[in-house]
Amino acid sequence: MTARAINALAYTSDAVSGAAPALFAVRQLRLSDFRNYRQLRLDCGLEPVVLVGANGAGKTNLLEALSFLAPGRGLRRARLDELCHRPRSAGNDDAPASSWAVAATLDTPDGRVAIGTGLEPARSEGGLPRRVVRIDGRTAPSQTALGRHVAAVWLTPQLDRLFLDGASERRRFLDRLVTALHPEHAGDVAAYENALRQRARLLGEGNRDPHWFTALEDTMARHGVALAAARADTVQRLDAAARLGVGPFPRASLAMAGEVDGWLATMAALDAEDRLRGELAASRLRDADAGTTSCGPHRSDLAVRHLDLDLPAAEGSTGQQKAVLVSIALAHARLVALSRSRPPLLLLDEIAAHLDAERRVALFDEVVALGVQSWMTGTDAELFAPLAGRAQILRVAGGSIAAA
Repeated sequence: MTARAINALAYTSDAVSGAAPALFAVRQLRLSDFRNYRQLRLDCGLEPVVLVGANGAGKTNLLEALSFLAPGRGLRRARLDELCHRPRSAGNDDAPASSWAVAATLDTPDGRVAIGTGLEPARSEGGLPRRVVRIDGRTAPSQTALGRHVAAVWLTPQLDRLFLDGASERRRFLDRLVTALHPEHAGDVAAYENALRQRARLLGEGNRDPHWFTALEDTMARHGVALAAARADTVQRLDAAARLGVGPFPRASLAMAGEVDGWLATMAALDAEDRLRGELAASRLRDADAGTTSCGPHRSDLAVRHLDLDLPAAEGSTGQQKAVLVSIALAHARLVALSRSRPPLLLLDEIAAHLDAERRVALFDEVVALGVQSWMTGTDAELFAPLAGRAQILRVAGGSIAAA
């Protein structure tokens, strides 16, 4: 789909008319050739949205579409071309799509905003498709511009192992939380990771040109320390919020663990940049032999403790780990709402099935009290009964949506 088509979805006259309320909400969502949705228009109120249906109906696909309203690679981190609509069977006349679009009209404290994003096909033979972002009818220079309008945080069943998986998963989770408070963080992460990959490629090729390395390591130092500082600020503030707990959810503590994080605790950011430049320059031969970059914020970790049990979150039961994760997400939503005068978009996939009745009710009460338009999915509509009259409950089946 072209940028013009994406814009047409996002900037229709009926989508931008009307006054904006004080809350943050997606008022209209439109999809074109996204996953199992050939075309979809969904009009929403201000309240939370519950999507119920059988496995494979497309509930998580809707959450994934919403996740593209914020910076990043989306809820599943899929390749952009994997998101294109595909026919369900080989004999189907429904041809595969080569592009897709997600568009939304949002009510925000700053007014009504129209956002469109999608995959634009390659413009020439041998060219590459690219993601296009348009905000209120204007093409944005990059997807990081979305962070000024939308912060999205999601919990999925895959995150149930967050405290058991490797540090890279926790960094990725944390960076989404950080971007909600520091919209420029996504740009720093992208710039740092790009320079990190280029440095690794040069080392692997045996390139020893000091000019190339100096330029890349300068980029890594500047953006690396900036992203580490944003992580430190977010974790410090989130730690204070998570220690209070939310209803029956456990209290938690959070801290950064890493070499660069330690530097920032004892020296100014500019001094930390200089030190990182020096460490990277001194470790070139060692890193070339090891096939990795031994120093930088890409080696940091997020340490989380279950305070009510006084043990690392990873040592708790599956249910206890899930409860800590939900507690952190709710504390973060409160923090963002207070800091930016708007709550994040909460995308909670299959969230109710893994919580007991008391915690389900507490979760529902909290998202309603926050004024956050949380989107929740589940196969059993009965689990969402406490939200009756307080949420828009929809049934998803075969690429279509109807009131439950």
